[in-house]
Amino acid sequence: MNPAPNLILIGPMGAGKTCIGRRLAERFTLDFVDADQAIVDSTGASIPAIFEHSGEAGFRQHERQVLHALLDGHGQLISTGGGAVLDPDNRAAIARRGFVVYLRVSVPAQLERLARDRGRPLLQRPDREQVLHEMAAARDPLYQGLADLTLDTDLYTPAEATAQLVLRLAAQWQRQETPE
Repeated sequence: MNPAPNLILIGPMGAGKTCIGRRLAERFTLDFVDADQAIVDSTGASIPAIFEHSGEAGFRQHERQVLHALLDGHGQLISTGGGAVLDPDNRAAIARRGFVVYLRVSVPAQLERLARDRGRPLLQRPDREQVLHEMAAARDPLYQGLADLTLDTDLYTPAEATAQLVLRLAAQWQRQETPE
């Protein structure tokens, strides 16, 4: 049993962090927080607009500030952005303040799930598949190193993935009720 004040979902875009996260939050009576939406709310700008005006480095700075503020809370399910794990301080804070679930997805499944998505700045290129392979190569070891639990989402519907996680979380995670 690994007690933690928050449940945190990590993984690449298209893994199901938001969809599965909402379902898990409801099941465990946690407050659902999408870190990317929290960035939009705090800046008043869309993620593509932040990338356009501040670049990826500017976005990552906003991401760090928002994520650390969220992690100060408890009783939340936090769905992180796919690149949140790139920052060593983010990884340390996530590990310290949450039980971490890595939702893994293959590049072919990502391509299928994200085929019509035009709101992801890092994929606004003709070589989407190559970009996803490069991101996976860089980020997968970080996701794996941080994860308390991993679930491959390729073959599951969101409802099936949620059911799998509910069973596994019941055996491995105990919600820490009081803030540290």
